[in-house]
Amino acid sequence: MSQSEQMVVQQAPYGTWKSPITSEAITKGANAILDLIVDPATSEVYHLESRPSEKGRNVLVHTGSNRDVVGPKWNVRTSVHEYGGAPAIVNNGVAYFSNMEDGRIYRVRVEENAPEPEALTPENKPFRYACLQQHPAHPELIVSILEDHTSDVPSEVVNTLVVIDAAQKILRPLLSGADFYAHPRFSPDGRKLAWVQWFHPDMPWEGGELHVADVSVSDDNILRTSNDIHVAGVREKVSAQYPSWASNDTLIFTSDESGFINPWKYTINQNTSSPLLPEPIAQDFGSPLWQLHFFPYAIVGSQGIFTALEHGRSVLYLVDLDNTSAPTRIENPFVTIGNIRLVSSDRREIIFTGQKTSSKTNIVQVSLTSAGAAFKTLKGSASLTVDGIPLPDGIVSEPQPMVLTLRESASPLFVIYYPPTNPDYSGSSIEGEKPPCVVNSHGGPTALTEQGLDWEIQYFTSRGFAWLEVNYGGSSGYGRRYIERLNGNWGIVDVQDCISAPQTLSLSPAPFNLVDPKRLIIRGGSAGGFTTLAAISTAADVNVFAAATSLYGISDLNKLAEFTHKFESRYLDHLMGGNITKIPKVYNDRSPINHADKIVTPLLILQGEIDMVVPKGQAEAIYNSIRDRGGVVEYKLYEGEGHGWRREETMRDALEREVGFYQRVLGLQA
Repeated sequence: MSQSEQMVVQQAPYGTWKSPITSEAITKGANAILDLIVDPATSEVYHLESRPSEKGRNVLVHTGSNRDVVGPKWNVRTSVHEYGGAPAIVNNGVAYFSNMEDGRIYRVRVEENAPEPEALTPENKPFRYACLQQHPAHPELIVSILEDHTSDVPSEVVNTLVVIDAAQKILRPLLSGADFYAHPRFSPDGRKLAWVQWFHPDMPWEGGELHVADVSVSDDNILRTSNDIHVAGVREKVSAQYPSWASNDTLIFTSDESGFINPWKYTINQNTSSPLLPEPIAQDFGSPLWQLHFFPYAIVGSQGIFTALEHGRSVLYLVDLDNTSAPTRIENPFVTIGNIRLVSSDRREIIFTGQKTSSKTNIVQVSLTSAGAAFKTLKGSASLTVDGIPLPDGIVSEPQPMVLTLRESASPLFVIYYPPTNPDYSGSSIEGEKPPCVVNSHGGPTALTEQGLDWEIQYFTSRGFAWLEVNYGGSSGYGRRYIERLNGNWGIVDVQDCISAPQTLSLSPAPFNLVDPKRLIIRGGSAGGFTTLAAISTAADVNVFAAATSLYGISDLNKLAEFTHKFESRYLDHLMGGNITKIPKVYNDRSPINHADKIVTPLLILQGEIDMVVPKGQAEAIYNSIRDRGGVVEYKLYEGEGHGWRREETMRDALEREVGFYQRVLGLQA
C-alpha cells in the first residue's frame, strides 16, 4: 500500500490544519546557495553559502568535495552598495575574498590544510571591496570596486575602481567620477577594460552606462586606462548592464533600449553596438542590479546561453553571437535560474543556480550538445525534504501564475496564487468556507517574486491558508514600462495593486471565488513593509485587511530620504516624483508613520535592533500609537539583527509568531 493510500484524509477549518512543515525543519541548517564561482584555470566549481546557524556568516565552499575553503572565523561577504554580492574569485587554486568583519581583501590557497589567509589591502575598516577582476597577463593586479565610508554619510561615501597590487599589497586609484561602478571586465588579452557606471538619481537599471577603455601596464607594474568610450546606456532612459567579452574585439552586454532587457554586442574595430537578436523579444534577459553577483548569461564559444523571464518563470536561450539567426529555446525543468557561469568552453559546459517549484536551489551543470542540453545536479536535493526530513506526496502548493486586469486602467497585474494544500485534508469542515489569504508584498520595490520553492510559503499553505504574491506595478521582469508604472506613484500603485489582486480573486464566479474577502491579510518586508503599512494607514479604504505584518517595514519616507545608504539615497526621486525638498508634502502624506492614528487593522511588527535602513524608532512610534489607542498590535525586537533576518533562531521565531498572530486575530481554532 502506498504512503498516500495509508493517509486518513480529513476536513478542518482553513488555517487550522496540522502540518509536518515546522519552523525548525525550515530553519535548522537552512543554508542557502548565494553565488557560484569557477576557477578559469582549473574549471573547479565553488559556491558561496549563507549559514543562519552560524550567525548568518557566508562561507566559500569547494562544491565537489563540499569542503569549506576558509575556517569559522571568516565571513566571505561584502556590503558594497549595501546589498553586496561578488565578494570572491578563485584563480589557479588561489582564492581572493572580502572578509565582512574588517572589510579587507584576503588571499588563500584552496587546498586542505593551507595556511591562514593573508591580507592584501590596508587595514581600513571604512573600505569595502567587490567585483574582483584579475588582469590576464598580470594576475597580481586586481581591479576592484572600492566603496569608501571614511565619512559615513550617504552624500559623502565615495565609489571608485581601484587596482589592488597583490604582490606589493598596496592600492592604486584607477577610475573615479561616477557615483557607482560595477562589473569591471578585462578583454582576454588584457588590453581593454569594460565596466558599468551610473549617476544619481538613477538606479543601475534606470540609466546604467557601459564604458570601454584601453589598458596599459607600465614597467613598474602600474595599470592605467585611457581612451574611455561610452558604449551604451542613456541616463534616466536606457540601461546597459552585464558586460562580458566574447573575444578581444567583441563585447556582449544587455540593454533595455527596446523596452525589454535584451542581449547586445559592441564591436571594437567598428566602434558600433547592435542587438544580438534579429527582432527584440518582449522578455527581460536580466534582472535589476540589486546584488553584484547575479549574471544572466555565459559565453560558450561563438554562442551565448541566456536566461530570460517569461510569465515570471526562467527560460533558457542559445543565442548565436553573429546576430544572424533567431535564438534557440532550450527546454529546462527550472522556474528560477541565476548566476550563470562558464565551466569549460571546450566541453561546452556551464553551471547555474536553479530552482523548481518543488525543490530548493540546486547547483546545476549544463552540457550543451547537438541534440540540446543535458542537466546534472552538482549540489542540492532532488527529493521532497525539509532539512532531510521526507515529506508526504502532495504537500507542496504549486504556484499558479495569473494575469489580472485592473478595472481602473485595463492594465495587466501579475500575481502568483498558492492554494491551501495538504494531503491530510480534503478541504474545510465548514460548508462553503473560503480560505483566509496572505497577500505578500515583495521588497525592492523594483524586485520580483519568482516561483521557485519557498518553504515559508508552504508553511502557511500546508496549514490551510491561501497565499498570494503580487508583482505590483514597479516590479521587474515584465519590461521597463511596467517598472515605470511606479514612478511618482510609490505608496499608491503598489498599494492599490495589493488591494485589487485579492479582491479580484474573491469575486464570484469561477475562475475566481478562491479566497475569503473578509479574511485578507497583508504582509511584507522593507519596501514591502512600506506597502503593507500604507495599505492600512493611507489607502482610500484602510479596512480591507483583517490583519497585517510589517517586517522591518519602511514607515517614514522623510527619514528614509535623509538616512538611507548611498545606493538608494536618490531612489526616491523617481519613486516619489521628486526629491524631498521639492515635494515635502508628498513625502509627509505617504509616510505611514504620520497616519498611525488611522490604523485599525490588527498589526504585528517584527523589527531588527540594529537596522540602519529602518531604525527601530520608526517601528516603536507606530507600535506606541496603536497601543495607546487600545488597538491590537504586537511588537518583537530581535537583538543583533539588522535589515532582514540572518540568524536561525530569529527566522524560526518570526515564522511561528506570524502564523500564531493570524490564528489569534481571526479566531482560528481546530
